[in-house]
Amino acid sequence: MKYAFIRAHQAEFGVRAMCRVLRVHFSGFYAWLKEPLSRRAQDDARQTELIRQAWCDSGKVYGYRKLADDLRDQGEQVSENRVARLAGIAGIMAQVGYKRRPGRYGGKPAVVASNTLDR
Repeated sequence: MKYAFIRAHQAEFGVRAMCRVLRVHFSGFYAWLKEPLSRRAQDDARQTELIRQAWCDSGKVYGYRKLADDLRDQGEQVSENRVARLAGIAGIMAQVGYKRRPGRYGGKPAVVASNTLDR
């Protein structure tokens, strides 16, 4: 966030002065310019797409546990906690239930007892 601010205001102020005020090292800023996203952020983006693909393949039914199993079957090294975090950020949720329509009982017809007591 600070590095993005420095890049946005690079024309107005000196880079070293802004780094000093924001208490970041200028070499960190220049390293960030070469690669704005960290390796973990890049891995998260890649794995989020894999999670989304596995979720769509399941008919948007699977939760994070089964999605983690699917990714492990594909050869990815992921934990359930990471899949849960990435799925939550991406808005991927398991199908919790479905509507059950009240209807006819499809089994045997009801047996009516004879009226022996005349009631």
